Amino acid sequence: MALNIADLFEHAVDAAPDKPALKVGERTVTFAELEADANRLAHHLQAQGVQPGQHVAVYAKNSVEHVVAVLAICKIRAVNINVNYRYVEAELDYLFDNADVVALVVERTYAPLVASCFPKHERLTSVVVMPDVMEPDDASDVSAFGGVLWDDALGVQSAERDFGPRSNDDLHIIYTGGTTGFPKGVMWRHEDFWRVLGGGIDFMTGALLEEHDQAAQAAQDGRMTTFPLSPLMHGGAQAGLLMHLFAGHLTILEPKFDPVRTWEIIEREKVQLIFMTGDAMARPLIEAYEAKAATGTPYHCPDLIAISSSAAIFSPPVKERWMAAFPNSFFTDSIGASETGFQGTGLQDAAHLSTDGPVVALGPHVVVLDDDNRPIDLASGAGRTGRLARGGHVPVGYYKDERKSAETFLVIDGERYSVPGDFARIEADGRVTMLGRGSNCVNTGGEKVFPEEVEMAIKRHPAVYDVLVVGLPDERYGQAVTAVVELREDVTLELEDLRTFLREHLSGYKLPRQLAVVPQIPRNATGKAQYPRAKELALESLTTGV
Repeated sequence: MALNIADLFEHAVDAAPDKPALKVGERTVTFAELEADANRLAHHLQAQGVQPGQHVAVYAKNSVEHVVAVLAICKIRAVNINVNYRYVEAELDYLFDNADVVALVVERTYAPLVASCFPKHERLTSVVVMPDVMEPDDASDVSAFGGVLWDDALGVQSAERDFGPRSNDDLHIIYTGGTTGFPKGVMWRHEDFWRVLGGGIDFMTGALLEEHDQAAQAAQDGRMTTFPLSPLMHGGAQAGLLMHLFAGHLTILEPKFDPVRTWEIIEREKVQLIFMTGDAMARPLIEAYEAKAATGTPYHCPDLIAISSSAAIFSPPVKERWMAAFPNSFFTDSIGASETGFQGTGLQDAAHLSTDGPVVALGPHVVVLDDDNRPIDLASGAGRTGRLARGGHVPVGYYKDERKSAETFLVIDGERYSVPGDFARIEADGRVTMLGRGSNCVNTGGEKVFPEEVEMAIKRHPAVYDVLVVGLPDERYGQAVTAVVELREDVTLELEDLRTFLREHLSGYKLPRQLAVVPQIPRNATGKAQYPRAKELALESLTTGV
């Protein structure tokens, strides 16, 4: 046995085979049923020649089949590659090439794109086609790339668990969302992934779990019903799912984010925990909740006790509305990155919400580095700003990118740290305020401005629905702080009005010098900001005056 994703899942299956593991729509599958299909797909992939260490991509929305595919890949010691289902052909070509994909598991709806890409990738020789979870009758042609339909692939294969031993060192790759450029494949050893993302460590105390600890929890009565709202092609949602599977919880998945349907599910299924990505989900959700309450027949969700956000800003104005609606629930902000896993979490208090960014207690092995890459003492470093770094269980590096790996994974005093470039400010109580990614930092007139801090303040303006802040070239200041704003319906906003509003929240040098109003803020399917595209939109808007 090993500290391996497949082994940890199989321990949960053995502990609680008949408990429900997943629910998607009206379909519920038990741990044993999930295991059986994962074994069948694993045997099919082996029959197609997929070897341990080779890369298999999963290109699908949230579904039972998506989870089956991830587990099957791990079972045969191949390497899972997550694919953004919103990619266009050029982006798919980049990923298939960069990740050296040899096999693909894809929803049938995406067959036309696969047909276009397939001839350009000699390594890619095997494709399994799952039914589309939202369009099960889709009959897109799969013959151009020799696609094998899901039922045909699984129907003739054994459901037995007859695989060889696995290793802690097997790799699991998470491709980043490409927030600041091309996505990069972050290589995790299975043990390290489990320790920092899969529940293999007590996030508060740093105590390490033993191999069968989560399976022992799975055997207990009263497991939670959890609802991660993000797509599984996002590393955070994938990690949350696996952690809940290892511990025997029931996980509800939806293929498409819909605020009204989300509340209907939370109410009907008595969901206890939801996981979302900041305002991109939190705002439409609370607006749908408030709209229903205004009709006199509010949603009844007394079981919702834990509300967690990560990977994007959960701003104070939106958070305050949530806390008013759910005064007895626990709200947590978690910070981390594809390159670090969990770095810290903070329990939010309605009376002490930060106006700058998430305020969290750092997790085990997480430090703040000064400009010389030396850890700053949290007890005496109040007010100082530095880069967050995580030691202990960290990734091997970026796939096929030694230069970027050397820049991100540093050895300090003999310990290896992951330092992706997130900045934080140390507070008086030893906690830290997350400021944002240094690569997005705006250098204006010799001052550093973190976009997330300005975005948090702008979101308080009643005319603003969503916003990103970027730096545009400026002859006088080097870069000009530029607000890229999506307004609420039937309102207008002038730059000077916005600047006047912000003066009580921000120093003068942080105020936007330019305002670009756009139809929609660019975000990926998980709600994460797409800053390069926001900069393009800002330049277009300011150039054309539209």
